[in-house]
Amino acid sequence: MTRQHIDRFFTALSRRFTGAATVIITGAAAGAVFGSPRASRDIDFAIRLRPRMGRQWEACEAAIRQAVAQTGLDVNYAEDIDRWGMISLLDYARQTRFYRRFGTIEVRVLDPAYWAIGKLTRFLQPDERDVIAVLRRQRLPWARAVRVWGRALRKSPRSLERVRFRQQVEHFLETHGRTIWGASFDAHQAVLTFHRAAGVSVREQ
Repeated sequence: MTRQHIDRFFTALSRRFTGAATVIITGAAAGAVFGSPRASRDIDFAIRLRPRMGRQWEACEAAIRQAVAQTGLDVNYAEDIDRWGMISLLDYARQTRFYRRFGTIEVRVLDPAYWAIGKLTRFLQPDERDVIAVLRRQRLPWARAVRVWGRALRKSPRSLERVRFRQQVEHFLETHGRTIWGASFDAHQAVLTFHRAAGVSVREQ
């Protein structure tokens, strides 16, 4: 997935759908925008129409299908991507960066700290590599990142997925923290900051 793939898809979409819409890119496509492209032909995004009307959605979905057929790219989209998993994306719609405008479609990209929530939830090897590369390139302060991840854990309903997310964040910080933030990075302090933001009790630690 590269910026060229993203631009080609949304150019094709804008030629077929003329309603006002805001798109928030996440997943591998967001990684490409942040400077970490990898082999993928999927574009994951939230899309919100203005106004939110049934006929508008039907027209938009038809346009997406046509853009997929033209470009050969796969897409996964939803009005609210927070419903894609058990771990909350918090106020993700307010945590974005402007990317480009394609006709009446404004395309934004999810903030790296919030984008990483989905990667740390799935936590396959490509996801780990993506998060390492993006956080290094974007120079995201570790304290901001772990507080966002802690708040996501706190906001999420209790489940096995919640337990796994906590363990995966802890493992990620302990294993990759110095690679991202340098030799002075203190994994123990980062995990404690994550726990405090998550509201993890002393007994749980």
